[in-house]
Amino acid sequence: MPATFLVAPGLGNSGPEHWQTHWEQHYGYRRVEQHNWDQPVCADWVQTLDAAVAAAGPGVVLVAHSLACATIAHWAATTQHSIAGALFVAPADVDRPDLPPEVADFRPIPLAQLPFPSILVASTNDQYMTLTRAEQLAKAWGSRLVNVGALGHINSEANLGLWPEGHRLLMELV
Repeated sequence: MPATFLVAPGLGNSGPEHWQTHWEQHYGYRRVEQHNWDQPVCADWVQTLDAAVAAAGPGVVLVAHSLACATIAHWAATTQHSIAGALFVAPADVDRPDLPPEVADFRPIPLAQLPFPSILVASTNDQYMTLTRAEQLAKAWGSRLVNVGALGHINSEANLGLWPEGHRLLMELV
C-alpha cells in the first residue's frame, strides 16, 4: 500500500522557505490546514488532524514540526484512526512556562507510548526544546531519537531548503 504523507506545521504555519513547504512542492505532500495558525486551540487542531487523516485513507505518515508534534500526541490518545508512522521534528516543549502563551492549551504534553512507529528529530540548540527533554519524549513515545546537531528549531531560519537528510529519515518510516 503506498503511503500518503500529511505535513503538519506548528504555531504560525510553515512559510515559503520552510522545509515542510519545500517537501509539499517537491514531493506533492499535502498540508493539514488548521483554521487558526496563530491562536491555536488544542481540541480544534486535534479535530482538524483527525479529519485530515480520515480523508487521506490508509497508509498515512504524518510529518510534524514544533507544536504539531504535541497535537499528534494528543490526537493519538483519542483517535479511532490508525497511521503508518510519524516524523516529529523539533517538538515544542509546551510544558515549559517560558514558551509563548499560545501553546498553553496543549499542556500537558501526553507521555503515553504511541501506537505507531515514529522518529523524533532534535537539535542541540533548539530554543523550544532541550535535547534532554527531547530524549525524554522519545523514550515515552517509543520514538527513535535522531540528534541532528546545532540546527536551532529546524525551521526556515535553519535554511535547510529541501532538507534531504530529513527526507531520508521520513522514508525510513515507509
